[in-house]
Amino acid sequence: MKIALLKEQAAGENRVAGTPETVKKFIALGATVAVEAGAGAGATIADAQYADAGATLGSRAETLAGAAIVLGVQGPDPASLAGAAPGAWIVASLNPFGERARVDGYAAAGYEALAMEFMPRITRAQSMDILSSQSNLAGYKAVLDAAAEYGRAFPMMMTAAGTVSAARVFVMGVGVAGLQAIATARRLGAQVSATDVRSATKEQIQSLGAKPIFVENVKGIEGEGAGGYAGEMSPEYQAAQAELVSAHIAKQDIVITTALIPGRPAPRLISDAQIASMRPGSVIIDLAVESGGNVEGAVAGEVVTVHGVKIVGHRNVAGRLAADASALFGRNLFNFLSAFWDKEAGKPVLDEEIGDAIRLTQGGKVVNARLLG
Repeated sequence: MKIALLKEQAAGENRVAGTPETVKKFIALGATVAVEAGAGAGATIADAQYADAGATLGSRAETLAGAAIVLGVQGPDPASLAGAAPGAWIVASLNPFGERARVDGYAAAGYEALAMEFMPRITRAQSMDILSSQSNLAGYKAVLDAAAEYGRAFPMMMTAAGTVSAARVFVMGVGVAGLQAIATARRLGAQVSATDVRSATKEQIQSLGAKPIFVENVKGIEGEGAGGYAGEMSPEYQAAQAELVSAHIAKQDIVITTALIPGRPAPRLISDAQIASMRPGSVIIDLAVESGGNVEGAVAGEVVTVHGVKIVGHRNVAGRLAADASALFGRNLFNFLSAFWDKEAGKPVLDEEIGDAIRLTQGGKVVNARLLG
């Protein structure tokens, strides 16, 4: 069983889907591992480190030749996979809704595409969850980016020359990224508040020492939506939340938005009028900018200034911490494949619960129910 670890082709993608640590572990299972030369350069992993771990290094064609499993961070172009074994597994973050043509390309080429972002959020799959591992880093990095753009100190400082007030940070969306953002901002000494449409997150916010900002007595979303995400809000809740947030956001120095709805554009959380109400020099970090954005006026890949407020729209925020992001991503992939490794067959054999959830293509067809509905 040959596993191919490819160099990422997407612009600005510095992560890699495996590290020398995971290469050793795959070899211990009985697999052979081939790594495309330069695959780890963006994550400061030298080719020699992969070679020392037991991998063979070569060109893309040499790496793919006869590979039964191809590992990537972002889904590779089907046309770039020539030489992989018939029916090879493509294991990566495949963006099935945003890159449907690419998914169709995998099917046409006869590959079995496995979308790691479709991993069900169940207890036994937690160690395989790339969304959680990468969102955790994104939430942390969002606060550092905010601090860099803010131009003032985060903690309260009492000096002989006077007192510096603590920065006020408001986190909108309390999933994995939001919780890490709260924790990081608190560690830096900010005064932190947060909101979410899921009432169950109120205790999580309080447990991290932040102030929950919630709409009361209006039906929103009591539980979590599919896969741990929030669903769409009722019109009544949207109106009530907008009113509450407008009053609160005008007093904030930094706002971090993290809200996503799988398969749909990111919900709009902050309007131009709300931005205008903020103090000049304030900062907004939109972690959902690549999915349409939570913030009106946010531009993917750019930092723009609107009404004197900086709106930060960095792409691939987790990838801005490429070494740690790669280490976690690689472990997610190893945890996934090793959990289903059949020693007698010498390869992984998926069960229905997880296999059906993440498998996009098989036998020349698109087979995932979420793409056929």
